[in-house]
Amino acid sequence: MSSPTATTAAAREHPAALLARVIFGSYAWLVFIVIALVLLLSLLVVPGMDRRRHLAGVASRLILRLTFTRLVVTGAQHLPVGQCVVAANHASYIDAIVIKAVLPENYAYVVKREMANVPLAGLLLRRIGTEFVERFNRHKGSLDARRVLRTASSGQSLLFFPEGTFVGEPGLLKFHSGAFKSAAYARCPVVPCVIRGTRAILQSPRFFPRPGLIEVELLPPIWPPEGLESEDVARQLREQTRAAILERLGEPDRGGVFA
Repeated sequence: MSSPTATTAAAREHPAALLARVIFGSYAWLVFIVIALVLLLSLLVVPGMDRRRHLAGVASRLILRLTFTRLVVTGAQHLPVGQCVVAANHASYIDAIVIKAVLPENYAYVVKREMANVPLAGLLLRRIGTEFVERFNRHKGSLDARRVLRTASSGQSLLFFPEGTFVGEPGLLKFHSGAFKSAAYARCPVVPCVIRGTRAILQSPRFFPRPGLIEVELLPPIWPPEGLESEDVARQLREQTRAAILERLGEPDRGGVFA
């Protein structure tokens, strides 16, 4: 159900502006569907995870370019040469495309398990080595978390959206602890990632995107503290990462962290 704010904004929109948004939005969806289908066919036959992830990055950058979306990336020098966990704020469905356009091939997504059942997207995500995590079934979620920890211990760099979901209104939601438990377990740094502009381009519950500017800022890595138990390490990493993102995001605090 659309929020009253979104409904009121839509009602105030000038008919000409609404028509322009529908035309551009339809074009943007066509671009996405065509490129996603071509990408999926390629991923089904191309061997090697790094090659498939490279193709996904090329496709993501092409989608942004063809939809007149300007992408500005700062702080790329903060990505370590070795393993790390990138934790990014989440504001829109297009965040995944943006991150894939930015990060190199050695990063795997960690996303909610519902995405595995989305037509086209689920198969595409599996072909680039995505880790799916159950959010609502505690037993299955625990099994998924252990699998992600094993992936982290093998040296795989990971990308998390620790809020786990997003809403239409600006603000940083609570952080789940999975990203930070993975970093604590692997004894690798967390790189906070700030994404700005995606909510304005495709705001929930709107269907049609619009052109715009997206800024991705990678912040200095936060290393696990020494001499603490894993749970305490994860808690500190979570709190410090969230504080760093909140400081640079320019949006209100909508929930603090989970205890």
